[in-house]
Amino acid sequence: MVATSTVPKLTLNDWLNNPPPRTEWVDGGLIQKQGMTLKHSKLQRRLSTLWSLYADAQNLGGEVYTEAPCRTQNQGRFPDVAYLTPALLTQYGDAKVLPQSFPLSAEIVSPTDLAEDMIAKAYEYLASGGEEVWLVYPDSRWIIVVTANNKQIFGQGEMAETQKALEGFSISVDTLLA
Repeated sequence: MVATSTVPKLTLNDWLNNPPPRTEWVDGGLIQKQGMTLKHSKLQRRLSTLWSLYADAQNLGGEVYTEAPCRTQNQGRFPDVAYLTPALLTQYGDAKVLPQSFPLSAEIVSPTDLAEDMIAKAYEYLASGGEEVWLVYPDSRWIIVVTANNKQIFGQGEMAETQKALEGFSISVDTLLA
């Protein structure tokens, strides 16, 4: 996903009241999310389906979203995949924009994304109420799972596991990225 600046005069409150699709409000301006490929879309759908099936099978409740808006400390974001716990769903399920980060978020990393930007985004989610972030690198065949106290890299032949949210969920890196 390459981000390009488009309309810098939009305020964060404007974005929160009516977030334009495929945009994020970052560092004082609106950026257009770009770089969505068939592979990206397939992985987004696959991960959201797997998280949903797991939450249902474990009777965890909550809801899994794709491209749902949230507010981090001073930004407006659309994580590729996100899980909202039952308690937060009860509290904010009808909100236009979640006023904090999702407890579990995933970003599918495009070849044009900078690793530093993705790591910064993960920490941004954690600093805004998130518990766990998955950074999925399809071309490198890595899944990096980040929590406030732990960072793990899962590669080919390994099982990626949630650490906090949707506890107990695991998936073979090879299966997810096939």
